[in-house]
Amino acid sequence: MSTCLNANNQNEVLPPPVLWAQRKHLLYVKIALEDCKNPTIKLETDKLFFRGKGGTENKEQEVVLEFLKKIKPEESRYAVRGRGIEFILIKSEEGPYWSRLLKDDKKHHWLKVDFNKWADEDESEDELNSGTNFEEMMRQMGGLDDSGGGDLSALDKELDSDDEDLPNLE
Repeated sequence: MSTCLNANNQNEVLPPPVLWAQRKHLLYVKIALEDCKNPTIKLETDKLFFRGKGGTENKEQEVVLEFLKKIKPEESRYAVRGRGIEFILIKSEEGPYWSRLLKDDKKHHWLKVDFNKWADEDESEDELNSGTNFEEMMRQMGGLDDSGGGDLSALDKELDSDDEDLPNLE
């Protein structure tokens, strides 16, 4: 569910692009709003509220994600980065994969699967963890706090494969 204000005029608050993926015990959510400084983020057991300014036009954007099932906000983490805000949300119940992220089953143009992090439910833990140590990532993310969720500078290269050095063109 997204929140839009003044839907009939130019002061409309649009939802930012949101990407998501999951594992048995957690969800990955990325709000893909570049150069967002000091966003307002409220994480509850059944929803995530985001409001921030950024992107190429530096416009205010807002979204409320009402989750299909409950999460553990006290164990979940997030980090504000240059390319967006990344969340690791711990599910309240480990078990079967969620059929979708949101409570409503409506298709939203701004919500997409993050295929870079997606894994099928039947993949083994060894396959899922090859190349990424999720416990270390959670430790480095720190706690949810007013400073933006913790210092993630050490994880920038590990999590953002788009920033890898590209070979020279010949």
